[in-house]
Amino acid sequence: MSHSTTRRNILRGTVATAALAATAAAAPTEAAYAAPHGGGTGPNIGILLYDGYSLLDPTGPAEVLSRLPDATVTMIAEKRGAVRTDTADVAVVADRSIAEIDRLDVLLVPGAGNRGTTGAMSNEALLRWIREMHRHTRWTTSVCTGSIVLAAAGLLDGREATTYWASADYLQSTFDVTYLPQRYVRSGKIITAAGVTAGVDMALYLASVIADDDTAKAIQLALEYDPHPPSLPATLQTPVLN
Repeated sequence: MSHSTTRRNILRGTVATAALAATAAAAPTEAAYAAPHGGGTGPNIGILLYDGYSLLDPTGPAEVLSRLPDATVTMIAEKRGAVRTDTADVAVVADRSIAEIDRLDVLLVPGAGNRGTTGAMSNEALLRWIREMHRHTRWTTSVCTGSIVLAAAGLLDGREATTYWASADYLQSTFDVTYLPQRYVRSGKIITAAGVTAGVDMALYLASVIADDDTAKAIQLALEYDPHPPSLPATLQTPVLN
């Protein structure tokens, strides 16, 4: 395969063309973001990592959101360095600690298995930081059981939200939250996604809001993403957390 037709170049070329057109047409209210670190004018997006998160929850949305015009996507954890997933076989590097980040345009909180979710829910330092970020975000988002972490931080009180299908009963019975069985749910500036791959759907929706539909569609086409998740039998809808 020639250099000019590698998958990486196709991705960059396709999305770059659409993104440039979208940026030129975008309204100032949608495009104007504070420069994250003295750099570009695109959205400053922070993705929280914590021990035991599910790998695709942060990386799927990162694949989408990093392709937005002038976007900055940063992996953040309690301290810099590698953070292990729920399987413990894979780690993603956090480039910044929570102590180094005081403002974000977009915050994303991923989900995890039982150990990771309950650990994050009981980690007051993380919950305090999430609440502080939320005060200034343009969008606060979650994937999978990340919505339970948002609920533990008190951000979903009285709201509609979604989560991983097997944690729906737990979310609704434990917190003042109305569960909706949708791929993603928007409530004000909070957008929650259902399980794992639904984070990509949520990120594409967010891309359409931040930029426009054409940019989001170009990213979806470039990533060749066309989900058709199966319907879930009611008999399988049992809570993961207890």
